[in-house]
Amino acid sequence: MTFPAGEPIPVESVEASAYTIDTDAPESDGTLGWDSTTFILATVRAGGQVGTGYTYGGTAVTTVVNAKLADVLSGADALQPPARWAQMQHAVRNMGKPGVVASAISAVDIALWDLRARLLGEPLVIALGAVHDATPIYGSGGFTSYDNDTLAAQLRGWVQAGIPRVKMKVGRDPDADLDRVTAARAAIGEDTELFVDANGAFGRKQALLWAQRFADYDVRWFEEPVSSDDLDGLRLLCERGPAGMDIAAGEYGYHLPYFHQMLAAGAVDCLQADVTRALGITGVLKVAALCDARGMDLSLHCAPQISAHVGTAVWHLRHLEYFHDHVRIEGLAFDGTIDPEPGGLLRPDRTAPGHGLTVKHADLEKYRVA
Repeated sequence: MTFPAGEPIPVESVEASAYTIDTDAPESDGTLGWDSTTFILATVRAGGQVGTGYTYGGTAVTTVVNAKLADVLSGADALQPPARWAQMQHAVRNMGKPGVVASAISAVDIALWDLRARLLGEPLVIALGAVHDATPIYGSGGFTSYDNDTLAAQLRGWVQAGIPRVKMKVGRDPDADLDRVTAARAAIGEDTELFVDANGAFGRKQALLWAQRFADYDVRWFEEPVSSDDLDGLRLLCERGPAGMDIAAGEYGYHLPYFHQMLAAGAVDCLQADVTRALGITGVLKVAALCDARGMDLSLHCAPQISAHVGTAVWHLRHLEYFHDHVRIEGLAFDGTIDPEPGGLLRPDRTAPGHGLTVKHADLEKYRVA
């Protein structure tokens, strides 16, 4: 179907559904344990095409999409995702944006960008104005619930797949962490970068102590050594932590002021943002502009099958978290997923319209909860 140039294409419907999928083994990090993940799928229809977006969160996200955002967007021009993004911001003013509402907007914004690209017959990386051909990744998992053999096998597997950087969880049982980091370093060798993530498990002085200990194993990245809400603590780690070890946080940011405050406080060496939380593609590109203005790198958090596309449009891009749970779920949910290339790169398909993903509805249906 073709449309007259410049003519709006009205949104016909917006829908969301939720699917709870068990992990392949019990998982935990420094502050939380879990055995399942809820995947939220959003679809937007217009002009005979369907755009698909997604996020990770509770079933309440579907309520926001179906009961609020669907009416807001009905009849609006599907060719203008940034305008629809602004429209959604105004509509949720009295609902409380961070958390559930931001996740709902994120999923719909991703779907709108996919829809626009499909309507125009172009790949998403072209629609977003890519400045890179591919997005570097690091393997992520290494849960505190794993024994050392399981930990070593997972990290070694990423290295054997050509991924030159890997991350593990720390902080739940600090007495065990040196043994775990020793096992990790032995498994990946000296040439692979090793990252750790405490998920806010440590206090300030405790985190500083562990940063010094991790430095003995050439750990290059210490994520959320303290709570991401403790900007003074993060800044302390940035200023007093070991040379060569970057302090990172930002994955729990849901809107632009959060990221501005974190950057203004000097709280990170590298900022993180999650396209499925931080108000979608439109939101993350605005976060990237904050980083560009400071000459600071942005690292994308999880959701690799959409984040790989977004990463190509981020000028000061560091890398993307290739997270074990999301890799597994997105492989179950979609055909057309992209696999890492040697060197640890995800290269989006430039021959398929949109993000190139096709939902495997039949495979997902048994997990549906909303």
